[in-house]
Amino acid sequence: MAAPGSHYFDEEPTTESAPRDVLLTLPDTNLRLRTDRGVFGYNRIDAGSKLLLLKAPTPCPAGNLLDLGCGAGAIALTMARRSPAATVWAIDVNDRARELCRANAIANDIPNVRVCAPDDVASEVEFATIWSNPAIRIGKPALHEMLARWFNRLAAGGEAVLVVHKHLGSDSLQTWLGEQGYPTVRLASSGGYRILRSTR
Repeated sequence: MAAPGSHYFDEEPTTESAPRDVLLTLPDTNLRLRTDRGVFGYNRIDAGSKLLLLKAPTPCPAGNLLDLGCGAGAIALTMARRSPAATVWAIDVNDRARELCRANAIANDIPNVRVCAPDDVASEVEFATIWSNPAIRIGKPALHEMLARWFNRLAAGGEAVLVVHKHLGSDSLQTWLGEQGYPTVRLASSGGYRILRSTR
């Protein structure tokens, strides 16, 4: 969560900056990430994001991949490490998050991450893989609109992997995605989080 007075889904967080570093340790990679107040995952690696990184299938090895709501870059940078021949689009509405993600990619020597605002992704770009810890707290209508927008850009045969807490609507979201034409299964559960995999 962001610090009081600002939300991680704000375009320009008003919370005073107080950057600090966190470590992401996974079986196949380690990352040192600079985080900041007003950005999702400040001061720690979010448990849901880490579960996604532990349980998600291997991302497509090439083409365009997407981290929807990149924050400081834990998911995007891990995708990029696992698929070095792919281009990972790291998008976020939060200016501070994008700055952090861009700097973290450089600091960790990961060149295949492209950080941008959502409206800066060219309309013809399709994605072979989408990973996301989506901003559930923007509310259900906005969440559905956001997911519909980006799932519609999944390439044929592409897949999306989301992490959502059961108390924040993971089961109803799974049902809704299926109703939109994206068959969705639960890959894993831990600590109240669900890992959902949707296919096109």
